[in-house]
Amino acid sequence: MKQRKSGLHSSIRSFGNLFSKYRRLPISIKFSLIVLVVIALLAISGKLLSPYDPSEVDFSGAYGVPNLGHLLGQDEAGRDVLSRLISATRLSVLGPLLVVIVSTLVGVPLGLLTGYLGGWSDSLISRIFDVIFAFPALLLAITIVAIFGIGFITCVIAVAITYIPLMARTVRSGTLSEKGKDYVTAIKLQGLPSRRIAMSHIFPTLLPLIVSQMGIFFSYSLLDLAALSFLGLGVQPPSTDWGGMLANAGLAIFHSPFNVLPPALCLVILVVCSNLMADFAGNQWSLKR
Repeated sequence: MKQRKSGLHSSIRSFGNLFSKYRRLPISIKFSLIVLVVIALLAISGKLLSPYDPSEVDFSGAYGVPNLGHLLGQDEAGRDVLSRLISATRLSVLGPLLVVIVSTLVGVPLGLLTGYLGGWSDSLISRIFDVIFAFPALLLAITIVAIFGIGFITCVIAVAITYIPLMARTVRSGTLSEKGKDYVTAIKLQGLPSRRIAMSHIFPTLLPLIVSQMGIFFSYSLLDLAALSFLGLGVQPPSTDWGGMLANAGLAIFHSPFNVLPPALCLVILVVCSNLMADFAGNQWSLKR
């Protein structure tokens, strides 16, 4: 019984400490954190929270204005815009997350390899990256999708390919600046292998930079994937994302301009909040180190 009470008191204290830390955060970070938590909940349990079936068609209510029954109105097929917006959150967030994960898992080791070892591997990988950099990122992604076929997964892979060189170049630059410092020279004199020095000593110092870069990549890839869906190359019906909703609403923007606002505002708010959180996390990590 005493153990149960002590566990309860410990949980209450932990929650109190967490709430105290939250209260000390800047207002912009508080707002961003709330927005990201809400969006994450919508992405995880969107269908449970949707007031209507996102695919339910009602042509009699096409382009219906916002009202008590449909808080954000109805689209060109009479579907509830709020339900579709909530349903579209999952793919809209999942796509950028996958892009960030793939580009980080591939780009960070390549950046460490080319920056620390140098030599022929650095020259070869850098020339490949130069070829990729010669094309605008979105144009290259469109080309890849045109070759391998439209769809959500293809778009994610295509956008990730365009971001891998950016992550690798960022990590390479950080590695080059770190490997010339005294602490790395001292570690080399101890006879540690290059791989261990790069992963155990240089990589941790680059984490704030990598975290900030991941936040930027999330924002940019969110817009890139939305653009591909807007062009009809990304998520295909009956599924949708915010870019696809923008494309459908744009066809009747003069007849029903309000339908453009919900997905557009979601994109803008998520981009701003994710950038703020990434910068804040990177700065806090730097201060702790």
